[in-house]
Amino acid sequence: MPLVAFDFDGTLSDSEMTVLLGERCGVADEMDAITERAMNDEIDYATSLRERAALLDGLDVSEAQAAFDRVELRPGAADVIDELNATGVTTAILTGGFERGVEAALDRAGVAVDHVVANRLPRTGGELTGEVEGPLVEGTKDDALESLADTVSIPRTATVAVGDGANDLPMLAAANLAIGFDPKPAVEPACDRTVTTMDALRRALSDEEVLPAED
Repeated sequence: MPLVAFDFDGTLSDSEMTVLLGERCGVADEMDAITERAMNDEIDYATSLRERAALLDGLDVSEAQAAFDRVELRPGAADVIDELNATGVTTAILTGGFERGVEAALDRAGVAVDHVVANRLPRTGGELTGEVEGPLVEGTKDDALESLADTVSIPRTATVAVGDGANDLPMLAAANLAIGFDPKPAVEPACDRTVTTMDALRRALSDEEVLPAED
């Protein structure tokens, strides 16, 4: 059975976690500007992530959790994940975003994936430190995808990646099938297929025989 790895922000979710966090301390516009530059491959992702995390220095953890509680899956995303799981496909989320936001969104939608590879915002004294840590700060999603495939004994020829931004390019290049979800202009040339809705993603996965054909 295949491994399907999803990006989160901009793909499974149209929420942008760092912007939601930024709204809690009045820096959402600055967050959005940094995110856009990174997604268009104007600055490297690690730099953009550290710049955004630094803007959150001193944010109370209760405010951070309130932001994570607003992260939601796109309409239809839970259905696609559920069907993949039911079919026996290994599902994963590989995101430079944050574990707590991903977990909160999945829990509210009543769905789960097999693996989540994400970053964390350290905290001390009940506040965020302004730092960020985790496997996808400096690490790239191609390494994460390949490591995960090895762990679950799935060949590279049975891997699918779904993403939208520049930091997804390594993952899209490493996967056997690269699907862009409403991809940024710099990303679209790297995609084997592009879709703009979860229904279209489901059809693409069916066309590629990852999911069974609809009746």
